[in-house]
Amino acid sequence: MQFSKGHGTENDFVVLPDPDGALDLTPERVAALCDRRRGLGADGVLRVVRWAALGDGPAPEPGVEWFMDYRNADGSVAEMCGNGVRVFARYLEHAGWLPGDELPLGTRGGIRTVRVRGDEISVDMGAAVVGEPSTASIDGRAFPGIAVDVGNPHLACVTDVAIDGLDLTRPPGHDPALFPHGVNVEFVSPVDADDEVTMRVHERGVGETRSCGTGTVAAVVAALRHSGRGTGTVAVHAPGGRLRVTVDDTTTTLHGPAVLVAHGELAPAWWDAVASRESAPIGG
Repeated sequence: MQFSKGHGTENDFVVLPDPDGALDLTPERVAALCDRRRGLGADGVLRVVRWAALGDGPAPEPGVEWFMDYRNADGSVAEMCGNGVRVFARYLEHAGWLPGDELPLGTRGGIRTVRVRGDEISVDMGAAVVGEPSTASIDGRAFPGIAVDVGNPHLACVTDVAIDGLDLTRPPGHDPALFPHGVNVEFVSPVDADDEVTMRVHERGVGETRSCGTGTVAAVVAALRHSGRGTGTVAVHAPGGRLRVTVDDTTTTLHGPAVLVAHGELAPAWWDAVASRESAPIGG
């Protein structure tokens, strides 16, 4: 079984080409693949499958061939991943499955159109939906924020606190009534004079990651609102690198790099051994 390894601003993924939907991709196998000691190590798994062969999931849309079947590192299914979409597109380019430099892709968060321009890949992320104010908490300290839906749920907290000093080893506290299935939490600085912010993120089902594409969009939407603006282009400095987000009146666009670092083959005996929960418990 073939695999590739890639990352977008150090948010890393195992890519599994499965065009005909033949893989039995269980949560246990996903968790084992993502484990950084007993597997390949990653923040998530991207299964590259033709939408018509997806099986469980949304009904295929006309004219959209490929579907990004994204799983978190704990094996749970997720709706969207902005960095993952870019790595997915880079893999399609590598495999010769990317006709031209623009392509619509299916995701559980909706159709996303990618544009490949050399080292940079841009993704139309759709309109971000701003929800209710809420708070995240770390060690009893509350951080005001707003709910932002980018195809998956976020709680973006704009703060003057030095975010480098925050302890994100555990999930920040949140309102379970507002986020019953968990939430990705961003801590972002206010927009500065150069239209730049810094950000850290704790992703549900993963932990703190070096970057998060949808989280970057949510952070920029919140930071722009905090500065009294509804639109604009903002550069985001995450621990894993630099991204840009454009917010206009109708949609949001995420711009950034995507790199494939390795290609290989999974050992069949290993794949079979991690098929059961007993041999591959979720988490680590």
